[in-house]
Amino acid sequence: ASGLTLVFGLMDVLNFGHGVFIALGAFVATTVMTSSAGVADWASAPDLAQNLAAVGLAMAAAMAAATVLGLAFERFIVRPVYGQHLKQILITMGGMIIGEELIKLTWGPLQIPLPLPDALRGSWLIHDAAIEKYRVFASAVGLLVFAALLITLTRTKVGLLIRAGVQDRSMVEALGYRINRLFVGVFVLGSALAGLGGVLWGFYQQSVTAQMGSQVNVLIFIVIIIGGLGSILGCFVGALLVGLVANYAGFLEPKIALFSNIALMVAILLWRPQGLYPVSNR
Repeated sequence: ASGLTLVFGLMDVLNFGHGVFIALGAFVATTVMTSSAGVADWASAPDLAQNLAAVGLAMAAAMAAATVLGLAFERFIVRPVYGQHLKQILITMGGMIIGEELIKLTWGPLQIPLPLPDALRGSWLIHDAAIEKYRVFASAVGLLVFAALLITLTRTKVGLLIRAGVQDRSMVEALGYRINRLFVGVFVLGSALAGLGGVLWGFYQQSVTAQMGSQVNVLIFIVIIIGGLGSILGCFVGALLVGLVANYAGFLEPKIALFSNIALMVAILLWRPQGLYPVSNR
């Protein structure tokens, strides 16, 4: 969601093909974890450090693959339709469908297992609560990504140039900065983060399919709309709200959980049409 927030809010690109980066990251991680002898040994070892090293290598490979795909996606699919939102929706959805078929061609159409390393299995029992080890790990990774993005956008020169380019692109270019390259970097970063998200989601499900990215696309869009386009803080708050509402609704009345997130989005948009933390109001 953070990666798509960057692309939506900062580049004004409606990239509905983000799911293919998620799926590619998950499949690349599966290949690294199961096909590489050294990494597979680390993943099955009882040592926590080796397990984390295996997961880290899988994440790095997935982000690298998603970065390469993001560069190609931006250059050949998105760049010709900058500023044309309807065409962006159509062409990026088409790109996602083609990408999913290429994934099936490469890895096959069947579901592939992605087992968790031994150290990340199981739960910690704290009184009456069982806290899954992997959820703690995934939450820690998410918090690190959130903090890195927030610091980059608010405390660094690169972040200042990105925000300035969104507000007045011609002025930034007049000062001698190549804003086009900077925005391509933003798109690629968003793609890499999607690949990372695919790894985390694949490990959580302990299996991967070519459609796994498109299946969570709608949920990601709900998070972004609730938080406000381009707002990293809004994305974080929106994700928390969506997760909590879905879990509590599912616990109290499972049938309500089917449309609880849509109802949450409608309620928030009626209150704040631009989302909780719109960039223009910060």
